[in-house]
Amino acid sequence: MPKTHIEKSVTINAGVDKVKSVIADFTHWRHWSPWLITDPEASVNVSNEGKFQRWEGKRVGVGEMTVLSESDSKIHYDLTFLKPWKSQATVDFLIKTDGKDTTTLTWTMDGSLPFFMFWMKPMMERMLGMDYDRGLKMLKEYIETGKVGVNLEFLGESEFAGCKFVGIKNECTIETIGKIMDGDVKKLNAYAKENSKILSGDFFSVYHKYDLSKNKIIYTVGIGVKEAQNNLPAGIFNDTLPATKVNSVRHIGRYELLGNAWSAIMGMEQAKEYKKNKKISPMEFYRNNPEETAPKDLITDVCMPVK
Repeated sequence: MPKTHIEKSVTINAGVDKVKSVIADFTHWRHWSPWLITDPEASVNVSNEGKFQRWEGKRVGVGEMTVLSESDSKIHYDLTFLKPWKSQATVDFLIKTDGKDTTTLTWTMDGSLPFFMFWMKPMMERMLGMDYDRGLKMLKEYIETGKVGVNLEFLGESEFAGCKFVGIKNECTIETIGKIMDGDVKKLNAYAKENSKILSGDFFSVYHKYDLSKNKIIYTVGIGVKEAQNNLPAGIFNDTLPATKVNSVRHIGRYELLGNAWSAIMGMEQAKEYKKNKKISPMEFYRNNPEETAPKDLITDVCMPVK
């Protein structure tokens, strides 16, 4: 069976005792879990002492997790998935502290995939690695502030009228998308500020290809316009988004946690809550201006075209 290994780290501005009191007690996990946020109706049962939890949901499946041992340097867990397929893994939080008010956590998982899913190993490791990254960011915020400043709203299906737009298309990897897309957005934003009278909609991104196995992303960033434009700067082009029905998840919070909304809408597809229209690429719309809005109040709608 193909073996999988996930390992991600974060530094938290809190002492080791406070950190351990959260990660070794499952009553805290729902507040920062990168999976449970995607399935708010999932049932979660935690034992009285907080050392065992069982969850069941249409998007997160069914599973169990148990704290097996605790020490100053490690919390060790057993993880069992029951649905959508059966598998088992070991999970650890490795703990390092400077002896004062800073703790470094390394979150690991070692498991395996069913033999018939061997081809999914690169994709699964990248996907779970992204979940771990988001989870550690939310865990850090939860421990440091007592809450996580991110929320999802499930908007359901609606009609998208389509639009004309000017945009920039690019290709990158998962690791470089933040820097490369930021440069494209700045270039497009500079054009938009100089031509504000022609604008007719929000900034958005379209994800034409998001291949986790090959680590390849092809996307377009755009802004709606009233009519196709002439004399565009190099690299900026005219195009249209087609009218379509979409299923939307609204993300409220900083952009670095947008993966929560994408994870949710993909989980809804896997749970057959809607039927994806594969002929039209998924989109995300940025509903307010990050230059004028606090990160915790940023609104982004992740929209999946549906049949």
